[in-house]
Amino acid sequence: MSLTFSPWQMFLGAGPVVRCVMTLLAAASVVTWTIFIAKTVELIRLRAQLKKSETALEDADTLYLGEEWTRDGAGIAHAMVLAAEAERRRSEDIPADRDGIKERIVLHLERLEAAEGRRLMRGTGVLATIGATSPFIGLFGTVWGIMSSFTGIAAAHATSLAVVAPGIAEALLATALGLVAAIPAVVIYNHLARQTAACRACVADLTSLVMRLVSRDLARAALAASGNVVRFMAAAE
Repeated sequence: MSLTFSPWQMFLGAGPVVRCVMTLLAAASVVTWTIFIAKTVELIRLRAQLKKSETALEDADTLYLGEEWTRDGAGIAHAMVLAAEAERRRSEDIPADRDGIKERIVLHLERLEAAEGRRLMRGTGVLATIGATSPFIGLFGTVWGIMSSFTGIAAAHATSLAVVAPGIAEALLATALGLVAAIPAVVIYNHLARQTAACRACVADLTSLVMRLVSRDLARAALAASGNVVRFMAAAE
């Protein structure tokens, strides 16, 4: 007569330490899939928003229009345009320093870009931790379970396969759960890393578009200033 053990029966038959290890691994697996769903929804929405903002900045001729057309999204593009406008206003008393203004605006945008990159990677570190540690946690549960099984066998003075097999099977379930938790975590981490890199590239494109608008506005201001000087000199003559 053969006996079959379901994973749930093996979990109930395991010792307290192995059972705690299995519970921890099951919780880690739930966390992995929760992060995957949450980050996937977040990145899909962000890509749509970045595409819309990129189109708006492509069509805008001035920073003012760029700020107006990205206002609805209230995302990274709008924050970049506001930062560029704020720095340009602060530098109005030094109109001849066009290169300095651009450099300061670039510094602002780089900080915003780096902050956005950190925000995009938020939560993925947990996946890396789960993927790296779950196999070892499962192995610990297996080793502990086998030690407990051998101790019980020695105490019972029985070495038949029917006595040894259930305890070893329960212990090996911990390693299986460790792999079940680790493999999806690693795959999902790599997938989200690629998606995040694509979004960061889009953010870098927005930085270039904002700087193009800044360059246009500064060129227009310089042209207007030179025209005023010419008209003033002509009037003076």
